[in-house]
Amino acid sequence: MITTEFAPGSPCWLDLGAPDVRAAAAFYGAVLGWDFESMGTEGDVEGGMFRKDGRIVAGLGTLTEEGARSAWMIYYRVDDADAATRAVESGGGTVRVAPTDLDGWGRMAQYSDPLGGQFAVWQPGTSKGVELVDRPGSLCWTELHTSDATAAKEFYGGVFGWQFSDMEMPGGGGTYHLITPAGLPEERMHGGLMELGEEDLAPAGGQHPYWHPVFAVGDCDAAVAAATGNGGSVQMGPEDAEGVGRLAVCLDPWNADFVVLTPPAS
Repeated sequence: MITTEFAPGSPCWLDLGAPDVRAAAAFYGAVLGWDFESMGTEGDVEGGMFRKDGRIVAGLGTLTEEGARSAWMIYYRVDDADAATRAVESGGGTVRVAPTDLDGWGRMAQYSDPLGGQFAVWQPGTSKGVELVDRPGSLCWTELHTSDATAAKEFYGGVFGWQFSDMEMPGGGGTYHLITPAGLPEERMHGGLMELGEEDLAPAGGQHPYWHPVFAVGDCDAAVAAATGNGGSVQMGPEDAEGVGRLAVCLDPWNADFVVLTPPAS
């Protein structure tokens, strides 16, 4: 489970780069029940925060990188962004945004792993990260689809010290590698990674590995209906996964991928 007790190596923040901030805010408001709080001046909406029940759950900003597609960026908590950057480079990754201070809130950096998967780190300052997780309308899991699970495990293990445990997928669907922060019990696992062929690494027209967020929802089918009814699309599901819940892989109107999940009743 993800908690707001952000241990090193655990997901602590996420944000979306979108070409139309107002429209993206409306879409995720409809699908996940989020409220958008602009950080711009009146009439100048370049970005802001999503809130659920008054608590911050994600960020939203204008997509500025030329040639980039709209996508969610997941940030993992680190004690030292500069040390994380050195570990990324030592492991064969690429620095996309060098460690940068953000007005005392914290220090961030963004990277690509050696296979092309994009991720980020957050060294907390006054902001520790999101304020709500593992509840309807908030982040409950992170997932990497990659072309080489062994190489990905070696890289991320070197950067974050993650612990991995393997689970065989039903129906011969391959191996799913569960991720737990260093030194923590499996009850604190926060994500997973799985190997896919190139033909399956293209939910949004790309051929590179990618991270995507999983959002808990009270009703998966209703969330999917809201997504498709507001210009999004569905790549898979809704379907039931034993021991996991009912889930669907969605794309927003700008092809940013995310998953909605209704956990099984306890």
